[in-house]
Amino acid sequence: MWIAPGDVGLSQCEDQPEDPAPFDQRGAPRFTLLIRVAKLVVDGAEFLCILRDVSMTGAKVRLFAPLPDHQDLRIELANGDRHPVDLVWHSDDYAGFRFHNEVEVERLLDESHGGFPRRQVRLRIALDAMLHSGGEAVRIAFRDISQQGAGIECDKWLLMNELVRIDTGVMPPIYGKVRWRSHPRYGLVFEQTFKLDELARISAPLQLRDALRNAGKPRPEQGAG
Repeated sequence: MWIAPGDVGLSQCEDQPEDPAPFDQRGAPRFTLLIRVAKLVVDGAEFLCILRDVSMTGAKVRLFAPLPDHQDLRIELANGDRHPVDLVWHSDDYAGFRFHNEVEVERLLDESHGGFPRRQVRLRIALDAMLHSGGEAVRIAFRDISQQGAGIECDKWLLMNELVRIDTGVMPPIYGKVRWRSHPRYGLVFEQTFKLDELARISAPLQLRDALRNAGKPRPEQGAG
Protein backbone atom coordinates (compact mmCIF):
# COMPACT_ATOMS: atom_id res chain seq x y z
CA MET A 1 0.00 0.00 0.00
CA TRP A 2 1.50 3.34 -1.05
CA ILE A 3 0.21 6.18 1.09
CA ALA A 4 1.71 9.65 1.14
CA PRO A 5 2.14 11.03 4.66
CA GLY A 6 -0.38 13.50 6.01
CA ASP A 7 -3.09 12.83 3.41
CA VAL A 8 -6.04 13.71 5.62
CA GLY A 9 -9.55 12.70 4.59
CA LEU A 10 -8.73 10.83 1.38
CA SER A 11 -10.64 7.71 2.27
CA GLN A 12 -13.88 9.69 2.41
CA CYS A 13 -13.51 10.95 -1.16
CA GLU A 14 -12.33 7.77 -2.90
CA ASP A 15 -15.06 5.38 -4.01
CA GLN A 16 -12.78 2.97 -5.90
CA PRO A 17 -14.60 3.11 -9.30
CA GLU A 18 -13.63 0.88 -12.17
CA ASP A 19 -11.18 2.33 -14.69
CA PRO A 20 -13.15 4.43 -17.21
CA ALA A 21 -10.40 3.93 -19.82
CA PRO A 22 -6.89 2.55 -20.08
CA PHE A 23 -4.29 5.27 -19.65
CA ASP A 24 -1.56 3.52 -21.54
CA GLN A 25 -1.81 1.26 -24.57
CA ARG A 26 1.87 0.44 -24.99
CA GLY A 27 2.18 -2.43 -22.56
CA ALA A 28 4.38 -0.73 -19.92
CA PRO A 29 4.01 -2.36 -16.48
CA ARG A 30 1.43 -0.45 -14.47
CA PHE A 31 1.55 0.21 -10.73
CA THR A 32 -1.64 0.92 -8.79
CA LEU A 33 -1.28 3.62 -6.16
CA LEU A 34 -3.95 3.51 -3.49
CA ILE A 35 -3.31 7.15 -2.64
CA ARG A 36 -0.75 9.62 -3.99
CA VAL A 37 -1.62 13.32 -3.84
CA ALA A 38 -0.11 15.58 -6.49
CA LYS A 39 -0.71 18.78 -8.41
CA LEU A 40 -1.75 19.13 -12.03
CA VAL A 41 -0.17 22.36 -13.28
CA VAL A 42 -2.23 23.77 -16.17
CA ASP A 43 -0.48 26.70 -17.85
CA GLY A 44 0.86 27.69 -14.44
CA ALA A 45 -2.44 27.28 -12.52
CA GLU A 46 -2.28 24.51 -9.91
CA PHE A 47 -5.02 21.95 -9.18
CA LEU A 48 -5.00 19.19 -6.58
CA CYS A 49 -5.31 15.67 -7.99
CA ILE A 50 -4.68 12.04 -7.06
CA LEU A 51 -2.39 9.71 -9.00
CA ARG A 52 -4.19 6.38 -9.30
CA ASP A 53 -2.09 4.28 -11.67
CA VAL A 54 1.35 4.99 -13.09
CA SER A 55 3.81 3.38 -15.44
CA MET A 56 7.09 4.58 -16.90
CA THR A 57 5.14 6.07 -19.82
CA GLY A 58 1.95 7.48 -18.31
CA ALA A 59 -0.46 7.98 -15.44
CA LYS A 60 -4.13 7.86 -14.62
CA VAL A 61 -5.24 10.81 -12.48
CA ARG A 62 -8.34 11.65 -10.52
CA LEU A 63 -9.39 15.27 -11.00
CA PHE A 64 -11.50 17.52 -8.78
CA ALA A 65 -12.27 20.19 -11.38
CA PRO A 66 -12.90 20.45 -15.12
CA LEU A 67 -9.72 20.53 -17.17
CA PRO A 68 -9.51 23.96 -18.86
CA ASP A 69 -8.16 24.56 -22.34
CA HIS A 70 -4.41 24.57 -22.08
CA GLN A 71 -1.06 24.70 -23.81
CA ASP A 72 1.14 23.19 -21.11
CA LEU A 73 0.45 20.38 -18.62
CA ARG A 74 2.70 19.12 -15.83
CA ILE A 75 2.25 16.74 -12.91
CA GLU A 76 4.07 17.94 -9.78
CA LEU A 77 4.67 15.76 -6.74
CA ALA A 78 4.82 16.94 -3.14
CA ASN A 79 8.63 16.83 -3.18
CA GLY A 80 8.79 19.30 -6.08
CA ASP A 81 9.50 16.80 -8.88
CA ARG A 82 7.66 17.98 -12.00
CA HIS A 83 6.88 15.91 -15.11
CA PRO A 84 5.59 17.40 -18.42
CA VAL A 85 2.67 15.38 -19.80
CA ASP A 86 0.17 15.26 -22.67
CA LEU A 87 -3.53 14.53 -22.24
CA VAL A 88 -4.51 11.18 -23.79
CA TRP A 89 -8.10 10.76 -22.58
CA HIS A 90 -10.59 12.40 -20.21
CA SER A 91 -13.72 10.78 -18.74
CA ASP A 92 -15.74 12.33 -15.90
CA ASP A 93 -13.39 12.84 -12.94
CA TYR A 94 -10.51 10.88 -14.44
CA ALA A 95 -7.90 11.57 -17.09
CA GLY A 96 -4.99 9.73 -18.64
CA PHE A 97 -1.67 11.43 -19.36
CA ARG A 98 1.47 10.41 -21.23
CA PHE A 99 4.86 11.53 -19.88
CA HIS A 100 7.06 13.43 -22.33
CA ASN A 101 9.97 11.33 -21.09
CA GLU A 102 9.88 7.92 -19.45
CA VAL A 103 10.04 8.12 -15.65
CA GLU A 104 11.55 5.87 -13.02
CA VAL A 105 8.45 4.52 -11.33
CA GLU A 106 10.35 3.57 -8.17
CA ARG A 107 11.63 7.15 -7.85
CA LEU A 108 8.15 8.53 -8.42
CA LEU A 109 6.71 6.30 -5.72
CA ASP A 110 9.45 7.20 -3.23
CA GLU A 111 8.97 10.84 -2.27
CA SER A 112 11.76 10.81 0.32
CA HIS A 113 14.06 12.53 -2.22
CA GLY A 114 13.77 15.83 -4.05
CA GLY A 115 13.76 19.44 -2.96
CA PHE A 116 10.91 19.00 -0.44
CA PRO A 117 10.95 15.40 0.81
CA ARG A 118 7.93 14.26 2.80
CA ARG A 119 6.18 17.61 2.47
CA GLN A 120 2.46 17.96 1.89
CA VAL A 121 1.33 19.19 -1.49
CA ARG A 122 1.02 22.97 -1.46
CA LEU A 123 -0.94 25.05 -3.94
CA ARG A 124 0.29 28.46 -5.02
CA ILE A 125 -2.87 30.52 -4.82
CA ALA A 126 -3.88 34.16 -5.24
CA LEU A 127 -6.41 34.92 -2.51
CA ASP A 128 -6.97 38.05 -0.42
CA ALA A 129 -8.44 37.73 3.07
CA MET A 130 -8.88 39.47 6.41
CA LEU A 131 -6.78 38.39 9.39
CA HIS A 132 -7.99 39.06 12.92
CA SER A 133 -5.28 39.46 15.55
CA GLY A 134 -5.22 41.26 18.88
CA GLY A 135 -8.51 43.05 18.25
CA GLU A 136 -7.37 44.29 14.82
CA ALA A 137 -8.47 43.24 11.35
CA VAL A 138 -5.84 43.55 8.63
CA ARG A 139 -5.82 42.57 4.97
CA ILE A 140 -3.51 39.74 3.98
CA ALA A 141 -2.64 37.79 0.84
CA PHE A 142 -2.22 34.02 0.62
CA ARG A 143 0.97 32.79 -1.06
CA ASP A 144 0.19 29.08 -0.81
CA ILE A 145 -2.10 26.67 1.01
CA SER A 146 -2.09 22.99 1.97
CA GLN A 147 -4.38 20.76 4.00
CA GLN A 148 -2.52 21.67 7.20
CA GLY A 149 -1.35 25.24 6.76
CA ALA A 150 -0.65 28.26 4.60
CA GLY A 151 1.91 30.87 3.72
CA ILE A 152 0.67 34.47 3.90
CA GLU A 153 1.89 38.03 3.55
CA CYS A 154 0.80 40.42 6.29
CA ASP A 155 1.90 44.00 7.01
CA LYS A 156 1.17 43.61 10.71
CA TRP A 157 3.88 42.04 12.88
CA LEU A 158 2.59 38.73 14.22
CA LEU A 159 3.94 36.83 17.21
CA MET A 160 5.29 33.29 17.10
CA ASN A 161 2.55 30.79 18.10
CA GLU A 162 -0.04 33.58 17.99
CA LEU A 163 -3.55 32.29 17.28
CA VAL A 164 -5.25 34.19 14.45
CA ARG A 165 -8.54 33.96 12.56
CA ILE A 166 -8.72 34.39 8.79
CA ASP A 167 -11.88 35.18 6.84
CA THR A 168 -11.65 34.55 3.09
CA GLY A 169 -15.27 34.73 1.96
CA VAL A 170 -14.88 31.46 0.03
CA MET A 171 -14.33 29.02 2.90
CA PRO A 172 -15.27 28.76 6.58
CA PRO A 173 -13.26 30.90 9.02
CA ILE A 174 -9.75 29.51 9.44
CA TYR A 175 -8.01 29.42 12.80
CA GLY A 176 -4.26 28.95 12.79
CA LYS A 177 -1.06 29.57 14.74
CA VAL A 178 2.07 31.30 13.49
CA ARG A 179 4.67 28.57 12.89
CA TRP A 180 7.42 30.73 11.32
CA ARG A 181 7.91 34.35 10.32
CA SER A 182 10.09 36.42 8.06
CA HIS A 183 8.13 39.66 8.00
CA PRO A 184 6.02 40.32 6.01
CA ARG A 185 5.82 36.60 5.24
CA TYR A 186 4.40 34.16 7.76
CA GLY A 187 3.70 30.43 7.91
CA LEU A 188 0.55 29.23 9.64
CA VAL A 189 -0.46 25.79 10.83
CA PHE A 190 -4.23 25.29 10.91
CA GLU A 191 -6.06 24.31 14.08
CA GLN A 192 -8.30 22.07 11.95
CA THR A 193 -6.97 20.48 8.78
CA PHE A 194 -8.84 20.39 5.47
CA LYS A 195 -9.92 17.16 3.86
CA LEU A 196 -8.31 16.79 0.46
CA ASP A 197 -11.52 16.91 -1.55
CA GLU A 198 -12.73 19.90 0.48
CA LEU A 199 -9.59 21.93 -0.21
CA ALA A 200 -9.56 20.83 -3.86
CA ARG A 201 -13.12 21.97 -4.48
CA ILE A 202 -12.59 25.28 -2.67
CA SER A 203 -9.39 26.11 -4.53
CA ALA A 204 -10.39 24.87 -7.99
CA PRO A 205 -12.77 27.76 -8.87
CA LEU A 206 -10.10 30.28 -7.87
CA GLN A 207 -7.51 28.57 -10.05
CA LEU A 208 -9.96 28.26 -12.95
CA ARG A 209 -10.74 31.97 -12.65
CA ASP A 210 -7.06 32.86 -12.84
CA ALA A 211 -6.48 30.42 -15.70
CA LEU A 212 -9.28 32.02 -17.73
CA ARG A 213 -8.04 35.50 -16.85
CA ASN A 214 -4.53 34.65 -18.02
CA ALA A 215 -5.60 32.73 -21.13
CA GLY A 216 -3.80 34.07 -24.17
CA LYS A 217 -1.31 36.11 -22.16
CA PRO A 218 2.39 35.48 -22.84
CA ARG A 219 3.81 33.16 -20.21
CA PRO A 220 7.42 32.91 -19.05
CA GLU A 221 9.29 29.82 -20.19
CA GLN A 222 8.97 26.94 -17.71
CA GLY A 223 11.69 24.49 -16.84
CA ALA A 224 11.82 21.03 -18.30
CA GLY A 225 10.72 19.50 -14.99
